This record gives sequence, structure tokens and C-alpha cells, in this order.
Amino acid sequence: MSSSILPPPYTPHRTFLFPRRAASNQSPAAYPAGYFPGGLFAKYANDGYEKRNRSLSLRSKKGPTSDGSSGRRFGFGSMRASTQPELSKKLYRLIKSENHVVSNYTNAGREQISIASQLSDWGLSTNDDAISDISDKIGVMLSELGELEITYAQNLEDFRTVLKSIRNVEASVQPSRDKRAKITDEIQRLKYREPQSPKLVLLEQELVRAEAENLVAEAQLSNVTRQKMKEAYAAHFAAIVERSQKQEILAKHSRRLLGLLDDTPVVPGDARPTFDLDRDARQILADAEEDLRNWTLELEEVPTNSHLDANAMPSSVASSGGAATSPVLETRPPGQQVNLAGTEDLETEPKPELIV
Repeated sequence: MSSSILPPPYTPHRTFLFPRRAASNQSPAAYPAGYFPGGLFAKYANDGYEKRNRSLSLRSKKGPTSDGSSGRRFGFGSMRASTQPELSKKLYRLIKSENHVVSNYTNAGREQISIASQLSDWGLSTNDDAISDISDKIGVMLSELGELEITYAQNLEDFRTVLKSIRNVEASVQPSRDKRAKITDEIQRLKYREPQSPKLVLLEQELVRAEAENLVAEAQLSNVTRQKMKEAYAAHFAAIVERSQKQEILAKHSRRLLGLLDDTPVVPGDARPTFDLDRDARQILADAEEDLRNWTLELEEVPTNSHLDANAMPSSVASSGGAATSPVLETRPPGQQVNLAGTEDLETEPKPELIV
């Protein structure tokens, strides 16, 4: 019977903290790449936005660079990657790169919160009641957007944790591949040098056992890879939907705040009308808070037929005794939430354990 991987429950959004001006010693964040200040849609005016990559594959068809190098720089990260088993090197690098993405989103969220505080302080210094009140309320909205970035980074960390389980299985399968290759090479060497050696019979028997062990390990790897990839990216895209929908809520209410600011020009000597829409501004904040509180994540289910036992084998096969003993793998039942508590660090090399 087919079941489904439900997306993780949405992140409960904290209630608004009413505007509180605080001095900030941090410098404003730099504009992101491709952004040109000067208007709401000005960042889309550059030519690079129109020239999108329409390639059907991200796999590069180009060889080394003109100077013969691969374009990769050596560092501690590359040194740690070189110590990984060959089978898990690519996923190791992917997980490491995702760690940089998590850090960047976290830093972007903190910078956004800092900018929100600076906007509020600037509005207060203008001595204009309307600008002071509206900038303060917009600062609250921008601060909430910064919190969304930090929450999204935390969700990406959960996504990385699921990918680590695939990496660990890949690392545990590598020794069985190496063992089989080593025995095969030894048999070929003896057949060439000592065709009548009695050791050949023992090696061939050992090769049969190694091939049986590797066959089970490869099946485990295939099962875990498919299940965990589906689980990881279902959570990844659910986090993207949550972030984007909450950003939309905050952005729409922020535009309502801008509508309260009267930008009618005045001539020298005329006084602007007194700003008396502070209650309306507070109501907009309350509306945004209420919309976030009532928000729910609604997504189509991702179907799955994966039902694995503790050895990453189909439950029905394991119960009938058809599964052979193989590398010990720790797997979670389908649908169980990822818990980061006690998770080993990315650089920790997994220790393969084989039971023959």
C-alpha cells in the first residue's frame, strides 16, 4: 500500500514584538549581487537577468581551463574531501557547499534585522512624525523578514542532515567494493604466476562471499539513496514554500503601510497636516501578525513506497528471512521527523561496520 511523505510541519511564527528602537553598531549590509539601488524594479534592469541559463543539464561539458587547471582551489575543505571514500566524495562536497548556503542565509537574516533597526533610528532622526512612525513599522516588517531567513536556514540544516545519511551509507559500501576488487586482482595475479596454486580455491570461495556481501550492500545503498533523497528534497522545497508565502504576507502588509504616508508636495512655508494614522499603522501590524498565525502549509503529497527495516531492506523480505546480514545501517521510519540533536559533524568520517 502506497503511503506518502508529508512535508514537515510549518514553523510556528513568533508574535510580533512591538517596535523598539535600539542603536546598532553594525554597518549596513552590502547590496546583493545583481542589485542596483534606485527603484523597486531597478534590480531587474541589468542584462544578466534576461540572459538566463536555458541549458537542459547543469553538468559541465567543458574540460579543464585554458591553463590546464581544473579551477578548484586547495584548502582544508578539499583536504578533508580527499580523505573521504571515493564513493562518497561528491555528496560530501555537496553537503559541505550546502553548509555555506546555510551560513549565508543566517548572516543575511541577521543583517536584515540590523538594517531594520537602522531604518527605525533614521526615521526618528528626521523629526517628521509620519516618517518616524511609518519607518518604525516597516522596520518591524523587515525584522520579521530577517527572522524568516534564519528560520529557512534552520530548515536547510534539517535537509542537510538527511543527505548525511546517504553519505554515510556510501562510505560504508566502499570497503565491500574495495574488498571484492582486491580479491579479484589477487586471483588474476595467481592465475598468471601460479596457475596450479592451491590458494586459488580459497580465494575463489572468498570472492563468492565478498560478492554476496557487496550485492546486499549495493541494494542497501540503492534503497536508502532513493528514500532519503525523496525525503530530503521534499523537506527542502516545503521550506521554500513556507518562506516564500510568509514573505508574501509581510510584503503585502508593508505596502499597505506605505499607503499611509502622504507624499503630497508642499511649497516653502506650508506646514504638513498632522499625522494621525498611527492607529491604522498599528492595525496593519496586527493584521500581518494574524495572517502569519493563521497560515498553514498546503502542499501536494509526495508519494512513496519505501518501507525499510533497520538493515535498509524491504520489510517483507526481511520478515521472510530472505535478506542477508550486511553493513549495519541506521535508518528512520518513513515520515519520522529529522532530529538534529546528537548529529555528528559533517567532517566526522563514518566508520563502516561489517558483519560477515
